Amino acid sequence: MTGGFHLAQINIGRLKAHIDDPQIADFKDNLDAINALAEGSPGFVWRFTGDGNNATDVQAFDDPLMAINMSVWESVAALGAFVYRSEHVAFMRRRREWFHGVDNFMALWWTPAGHRPTPQEAIARLATLGRLGPTSEAFTFKTPHPAPDAAHPPLPILDECA
Repeated sequence: MTGGFHLAQINIGRLKAHIDDPQIADFKDNLDAINALAEGSPGFVWRFTGDGNNATDVQAFDDPLMAINMSVWESVAALGAFVYRSEHVAFMRRRREWFHGVDNFMALWWTPAGHRPTPQEAIARLATLGRLGPTSEAFTFKTPHPAPDAAHPPLPILDECA
């Protein structure tokens, strides 16, 4: 954990149907449980929501089927533990049921503690990662960069959900 910085993340996906379509129902019906799991996980700081308890009503892209998820964590290790070593991983393994593949779907970056990124900021970080590859501005679990106040870089997280 770093004192003055937290880890922000964005991940996006293009739904195979509208969020209210029966094809997406199992995804939608499990969001509250997955979000509660995140909020109860060690190192969780904040997650982006729209008018409800999730961000499914937020249209951050021109394409109405593009979904956005954003959160802030104390460290790369804390986020990695939630993503790859909690019940969340079983949910992620089913993502192809609900989402089309997207090449550039996730980015991580350090943000000052207390800052809550906006969708525009997060989308810009995702674009930076796509344009430049992993840098201190935007990186991945496999290529983490240290927080500005860290003495050592975080270890890569090489887990995959398959």
